[in-house]
Amino acid sequence: MKENRKLLKEVLKDIRHDMTDEEVLNLLADSKISVSPESEKEKYTLGQRAADSIAKFAGSWAFIFSFTGVLILWMVVNTVLAAKAFDPYPFILLNLVLSCVAAIQAPLIMMSQNRQEEKDRRRAENDYKVNLKTEIMIEDLYDKVNAILAKQSALEKRLQNDGKNHTKQQENN
Repeated sequence: MKENRKLLKEVLKDIRHDMTDEEVLNLLADSKISVSPESEKEKYTLGQRAADSIAKFAGSWAFIFSFTGVLILWMVVNTVLAAKAFDPYPFILLNLVLSCVAAIQAPLIMMSQNRQEEKDRRRAENDYKVNLKTEIMIEDLYDKVNAILAKQSALEKRLQNDGKNHTKQQENN
């Protein structure tokens, strides 16, 4: 926290050469924090959307159960057909199919993860901006409250002094 405050003060010191506190706060308040998810989806190509869909399905129980069902069906059919089987017992064709599925599925999932990582990075950057704005605004409020308290203290002292002077004048009269 102290490191963030020190960094923030250094950044503000550089900015303050040209801007007042109010201008810095207005600049931060007006800056764009996040991009709506709808506009992000429009930027994706058909291949990227397909990769996301495949990765989403490949990471679900529906995929596991359906893929297990296909494997069992493949093995049962080839075992029952025996001599006329299109992929007899060692299931060499099945191994080839599984290898091809894994070879295609892995890069698609990695592409989807890379896009998710980019989204997470942007989200973290937006969180940082929001936190920075909040910290600057809190520090500004803190400074204003301290200024008000200092003025209030000065007024109280002045009133006490005026009250004492007024009492002394009444005693002298």
